[in-house]
Amino acid sequence: MSLANQTIVILGAGRSGRAAAALALREGASVHVYDQAAEISGFDSRAILHPSTNEAEGANVTSDLLIISPGIDTYGPLVTAFAKQTSRLIGETEFAWSYYHGRTIAITGTNGKTTTTEIIATLLSQNGISCIPCGNYGTPLAEVVLFDDPPATISLEVSSFQLETIHHFKPEVAVWLNFAPDHMDRYPDVESYFRAKFRIFENLDSTSTIVIRHGEKRPNCPAHFIDFSTEDPITTWFSDGHTIRCNEQVVLDIERDTCLRGLHNAENIMAAIAAVRALYPDIDCITPFKTYVPPPHRCELVRTLDGVEYLNDSKATNLHALESALRSQTRPVVLIAGGKDKGLDYSSLLPLLQRKALAVVTFGQIAQPLANLFSQVIPTRTCSTLDQAVALAAQSATPGTSVLLSPGTSSFDQFTGYEHRGNTFRNIVHQLR
Repeated sequence: MSLANQTIVILGAGRSGRAAAALALREGASVHVYDQAAEISGFDSRAILHPSTNEAEGANVTSDLLIISPGIDTYGPLVTAFAKQTSRLIGETEFAWSYYHGRTIAITGTNGKTTTTEIIATLLSQNGISCIPCGNYGTPLAEVVLFDDPPATISLEVSSFQLETIHHFKPEVAVWLNFAPDHMDRYPDVESYFRAKFRIFENLDSTSTIVIRHGEKRPNCPAHFIDFSTEDPITTWFSDGHTIRCNEQVVLDIERDTCLRGLHNAENIMAAIAAVRALYPDIDCITPFKTYVPPPHRCELVRTLDGVEYLNDSKATNLHALESALRSQTRPVVLIAGGKDKGLDYSSLLPLLQRKALAVVTFGQIAQPLANLFSQVIPTRTCSTLDQAVALAAQSATPGTSVLLSPGTSSFDQFTGYEHRGNTFRNIVHQLR
């Protein structure tokens, strides 16, 4: 893609926008950056900055290429305005990938993307193959492309937002972990969300490999399929939560060789190993797990106090993640749930709560609606803030149980993100006496 003497508009001044601008400047473009924020900073002095932008301004902006950041609604009024006078619209992932010349493993799914992305990068890096986890997690792809020595392989987490704006994106291996309703505050219906994620398969052909959870909808394409399951042993990869098997041969002992636990993590491990072996068949998949530490905020043990485990699963920003966390628990649970109202239907959770939970504490914007629903099957208390929720949960917990923060929704009603929420939970729990 030649950008010499081209006018490039970057919409969104966050980290991915800065990386895209730097890459466009490297390729000889004239770069304009627009954002609704009152101030824009951190850009190369050659970029022309336009803070406090709006739809009226956008409708009058002409560009050869419009690059939008994933946090901006592709189909919202701001993008619609800027798209009126552009020759082409793409996202930062599509833009950066067109300049990357290594091998690509792309990972999507409603839950488990980040853990799987990290495991893939760990397996490759510790086997002497340069790899960076990037994309929706960690480093924007455009930053990776700008490295003096880009990695041989990228472990690229891709969200539905990033996949909305692809055109030619074609990974060698596409990993589909799972699908469940999410982001109903951005999409008009579940089918729209599914179609956006399903675009990961759009350009694949007979040279491609798809690693997919057994039972998920498959695309109609000639790629090579590899399936994995924790339910059906008649799959290429299978786990009972204790060992990982490939074609009925034990590949990994989860309890001996890793610090990961739970069926959902078994699925992440299988998907990662299968994806890596699709590109590098002789990879060592045991040694790297000896030192691998999973990302924080994912069923993370914060503390054991008076026989009660306190688990931080703040990354559970949707119903499916909450369900996975509950299913993985071996102790009775006092659940802390709540946050922003994303328009999700939590009624499917009721049978699982009856089996796994002793009590529930709800908090945040969605506290009362959740309490009204959950109280139909289990003792439920409601409060406003997370510190109040921890105090109430501690009162209900007894030795041999777990207090599980698994909110089931996003955190933006009270926190800057799930990390902020999880760190706050950690601090509160460490102050308990």
